[in-house]
Amino acid sequence: MLEELALLEQEIEKYHPTTTQELEDFRLKFISKKGIIADLFNKLAQLSSDEKRTLGNRLNIIKQRAQEKYKAEVIQLQTTTKKSIATTEDYTLPSPTDTLGTIHPISFLKTKIVEIFNKIGFNMVDGPEIEDDWHNFGALNFPANHPARDMLDTFFISQNPDILLRTHTSSVQIRIAESQKPPIRSISIGRVYRNETISARSHCMFHQVDGFYVNKNVSFAELKQVLSYFMSSLFGQNVKVRLRPSYFPFTEPSAEIDIDCRMCAGQGCNICKYTGWLEIMGAGMIDPNVLENCHIDPTVYTGYAFGMGLERVAMLLYQINDLRLFTENDIRFLKQFKAYT
Repeated sequence: MLEELALLEQEIEKYHPTTTQELEDFRLKFISKKGIIADLFNKLAQLSSDEKRTLGNRLNIIKQRAQEKYKAEVIQLQTTTKKSIATTEDYTLPSPTDTLGTIHPISFLKTKIVEIFNKIGFNMVDGPEIEDDWHNFGALNFPANHPARDMLDTFFISQNPDILLRTHTSSVQIRIAESQKPPIRSISIGRVYRNETISARSHCMFHQVDGFYVNKNVSFAELKQVLSYFMSSLFGQNVKVRLRPSYFPFTEPSAEIDIDCRMCAGQGCNICKYTGWLEIMGAGMIDPNVLENCHIDPTVYTGYAFGMGLERVAMLLYQINDLRLFTENDIRFLKQFKAYT
């Protein structure tokens, strides 16, 4: 065994690892629990007491030497690696510039719209995206057989027909009106969900802006002025606005609001179907039934409400012709909005 120990000493001294893997091989071979030295210690049990004393001392010296060599080689390898990295760096080159991200166009537009309405007294409110039937449909004067309740339009949660993903942020109107007394002047912006085919003009998930005002003696003329102020603030003073009679279950009278097409300056193109006008939102006076559902006396209070898709507004504002670009996270698309940050 003395000869075996002498050969082991020589092998340890001659071993000079130059890579991390070779250094790990050295550790496993000599000083690990399953290495050569550990195996020799196990063999000592078969020897006499004198041999154990003599060979055991020498084996401890070899083990200590192997551990010291391993630590020294770790330091040496780290030093060599740092020098190698340092020699490859060119310190005459200019320092790299930080690449900052940009605000997503939808986030930027959301902030801008909130700022516009804050100036005339609207406060920002929020509500849950998972709603119940009452707040999403019932309180908003949707009849039980209304098409919007159909499974083709609404995402229902599991087997419960009363729990669903909200189809509009108008549900926030109900929650605020139930918990506050008039006057109420609020705006909500958030994600809504509808079971629609994803295409260049529609998506199953999008953002909606919803505003409402309840007070004494609120008129349709006031609604028109608020919307005119919003359009001119967002699209510029030269924007043209028109109101067309329409129908919504929760407003009466109701109107759809159009602006002159920003793609063709009102001259007519395939985006506006050659009419020169683009629908941008729906609005109207809050139906008395909705006020009663919120425990507000419709003989004392009146109000108006309006709603629009945020992506539709962004498409007009930035002249984007594909709705899907807002959710694909294509860095080439997002980089174009640095000017808006």
